Formats: sequence, C-alpha cells, structure tokens
Amino acid sequence: MSDPRNVAHAKKVTQEKHHQEAKPTRKHQKERKSTGTAPPVASAEGAKVEQQPGDLEKSLAVLSKLKEMEFHSRANIETLAELTLTIEEELKQREFSEPIGALYSAQDVFHSKVAALIETYQVKCDALKQSA
Repeated sequence: MSDPRNVAHAKKVTQEKHHQEAKPTRKHQKERKSTGTAPPVASAEGAKVEQQPGDLEKSLAVLSKLKEMEFHSRANIETLAELTLTIEEELKQREFSEPIGALYSAQDVFHSKVAALIETYQVKCDALKQSA
C-alpha cells in the first residue's frame, strides 16, 4: 500500500498545476490589453448569481461536516452531563464539578452556534439547489 503522505503530496501537486493553468499569466494579460480583448467583468449582482460548477457538491459536503460536528457536540454534552453526575454524586469529588460545569457550558454554547450555522447554511444550499 502506498504511503498516505505520498498520496497527499501528489494531490497537492496536481491541484497546484491545475490552479496555475487556470491563472492567466502576465504575458496573457499584456496581450489582452494590447489587443483590447479583456474578459467580461461581471457586476456584483452577477457574481452572486453565477455559481462555479461543483459549488453545490462542495457546499453539501461542508453542510454534512457541520452536521457531523453538531452530532459529536451533542454527544459531548451528554457525556459531560454523565461525568458531572458521577463526579458529584458517586465519587463525591466536588472540587471537579465546577471545571466540568465550565466545559459543559462551553460545549453547549458551541453546540448552539453550530446548530444556528447549520440552519443558515442549509438555506444557502437550498438556494444553490434551486439555481442549479
């Protein structure tokens, strides 16, 4: 089996080549200026409407990862609640209940923010589906 580092490096090299092929060089830009053929400039409204091919798929992948993070966040909250009960009730180690409570609060805030982001990002994905 090949080394994952080699695979990752090969992927990066391929992406860089593709990126450089797509980027116009200074020579091409000078030729456009001298011939007067400049690429059409889209207005701000046009840029919002036009989507690159694959944007929907990439956006759906991002949405999927956000939902996965939200799932794990919920699991972390449940685990922290169980740990709080164990530490306070069974082990009687009350000195650790405050740090666990702080972690619980931070995780709850994170979970709320991820959930809100998922809702707004879902709207964006739905708009991309409709425009496709």
